[in-house]
Amino acid sequence: MSKKIGIIAGSLHKASFSKKIAAAVVEMVPEGFDFEIINIADLPVYNQDFDDDGDVPEAYTIFREKMATVDGVIFITPEYNRSVPGVLKNAIDVGSRPYGKSIWSGKPAAIFSNSPGNLAAFGANHHLRQSLVFLDMPIMQQPEVYLAKIGESIDEDGKLKEGKTREFLQTAINAYVDLFKKAGVTG
Repeated sequence: MSKKIGIIAGSLHKASFSKKIAAAVVEMVPEGFDFEIINIADLPVYNQDFDDDGDVPEAYTIFREKMATVDGVIFITPEYNRSVPGVLKNAIDVGSRPYGKSIWSGKPAAIFSNSPGNLAAFGANHHLRQSLVFLDMPIMQQPEVYLAKIGESIDEDGKLKEGKTREFLQTAINAYVDLFKKAGVTG
């Protein structure tokens, strides 16, 4: 049985580099795995009152149920103001609640950050890492995935070009699969 890995792109922008990288990653799926892009665009801002009052938005329920079916997660994120985009942090918060019912715990994770500039979303990568450690997700340590000047690796059709970036992503995916196997996920 294939292991299901959720791919979450931390951007809502229709032409986002994160979404383009996510599409490329899905095409690089190794044998024995199933990669699926998980939509986070429809999640209302997390409010604990929804859970406390039993008035949970349908989008929360759909997201939580979908994430409960995945065995691991690859987060692909840009950087906004030296941190993760609010939409990505919101998805993490929605999935971590109600308290004691987190859908994240124990799921191996990888973080692939990217930017059109030189810093490659270093700040977002590390802020996201802090949240995932708290959520008890084993995180791929090496290789660290910082994709600088990502626009140069995307062609005019929005596809990831053949070359060093694609090769590096495949290396990172292979390392993630190794982490996943070492984590012994049976889900």
